[in-house]
Amino acid sequence: MSNLSTPNSLPNCGIQCTPMTPAIGAELSNINLAEPLSDAATAFIRQALLDWKVIFFRDQQLDTEQLMNVARSFGKLSLHPFLSGKPDTPEVLAISRNRERRGGENIWHSDVTFIPNPPLGSLLYSHEIPPIGGDTLFADMVAAYEGLSDEVKQKIEGRQAIHDFRAHRVLMRKAGVDEEKIAGYEAKFPPTAHPVVRTHPETKRKLLNVSVAFTEYIIGMDRAESDALLQHLYAQASIPEYQVRFKWTKNCLTFWDNRATQHYAVSDYWPAVRTMERVTIEGDIPC
Repeated sequence: MSNLSTPNSLPNCGIQCTPMTPAIGAELSNINLAEPLSDAATAFIRQALLDWKVIFFRDQQLDTEQLMNVARSFGKLSLHPFLSGKPDTPEVLAISRNRERRGGENIWHSDVTFIPNPPLGSLLYSHEIPPIGGDTLFADMVAAYEGLSDEVKQKIEGRQAIHDFRAHRVLMRKAGVDEEKIAGYEAKFPPTAHPVVRTHPETKRKLLNVSVAFTEYIIGMDRAESDALLQHLYAQASIPEYQVRFKWTKNCLTFWDNRATQHYAVSDYWPAVRTMERVTIEGDIPC
């Protein structure tokens, strides 16, 4: 399957793939994810993910176990380093935003890049959505890299940057977590170096691998120069031509390739309720 402007299906599978923009995002239909995935369906979905980087399924009736089963078809499930999962299924995060807890994921980021092997991707399922607002944006970091000038590409080629859980540290301190516990997390998850430009392990395409949420500085570069260059790189995620914007409805499933995208959850719906479940798949060490 290649990037097409019209719906596409593969023989003996029946799933329909409808691209949402020329660069990123496709909606997959004519599939019931509550049923076990066939090998053909699994292969189709994996290829759609690689081609479009984020894929969307509407009108899926999934319980927690079925959500986990879908995710397990694509890899081993992982635990979030800081956030606690559901009591009986710790791999599943129950994410609820309401009057008492407003959304705070409105920053461009790839998930958990402060560990040596950031996630392959995540699946997010909608239980309750606001009557208006609460969209999620995804940015294509392959296009973001390819759109850089040759001068900038040369400047970042072969460079590494330090990633750190700064954003989570701030949230923990706001929540009153004691410094001893934070120090324990710092010992367990020390700052990690990743390439500024990584090669996707499956598509072999180069992509931009820094985000405002977790990247601290570029190694071996004057800090002022590093800061200025990173600001330029961060800004690429905000270019509309590299984005798709998804409007949620109830019982939607979104599956994004965390290696090739960044996302931004629009927090414009307070005090309305937005309730989701998320599972994440283990990834590899970027190179």
